[in-house]
Amino acid sequence: MKHRQVILLAALSVIAFRTFARSQQPQFTVCKSTYALCTKAKCLPMPGSSDKVSCACEVKTGYSLGTQPCGSAQEIKDGRLQSRYHPIKSYARCSNDRPWAYCLDAICAVDKGDKTKASCTCSLVRNQGDYVITGDTYTKSTCTTGIISSATVDQVDQATDFLETQDALPPFDFKVLNVQRK
Repeated sequence: MKHRQVILLAALSVIAFRTFARSQQPQFTVCKSTYALCTKAKCLPMPGSSDKVSCACEVKTGYSLGTQPCGSAQEIKDGRLQSRYHPIKSYARCSNDRPWAYCLDAICAVDKGDKTKASCTCSLVRNQGDYVITGDTYTKSTCTTGIISSATVDQVDQATDFLETQDALPPFDFKVLNVQRK
């Protein structure tokens, strides 16, 4: 009898752990729309705010990923967009305490003078673990200069794992530009 209880308890523990692990994963959605792409955005502090920055993003149309549904046509008409993710081809992995901007699902305003640009209000974060700087090259200043829109390596991996299950927006085989030695 005790053997069955132990097996039952073990099975319930595995089910509970899997449920907990799944609940910790973001619920992504892929859709086709006009959105702000902040992957390479440079950001500036917002006056009077210690936890928000303004990031200069690009306006794109096509498939993208976010944790919120795509914005409505009315929002776009009103000059508002969401910042969403599009697969990347390469990045530098950074392991310092430099602050960076988290822009996924941020609200953005389209530049009235240049409809290809948007200004997004993003959260300023730090000490979330290793993070990425998207680009084609790596220099010694890549991980130390300015406030850049970013995500943690784990967040990029989660988004990539999700996109591997999607036909509309497949991920790229990305390249890590630098090798972190620990």
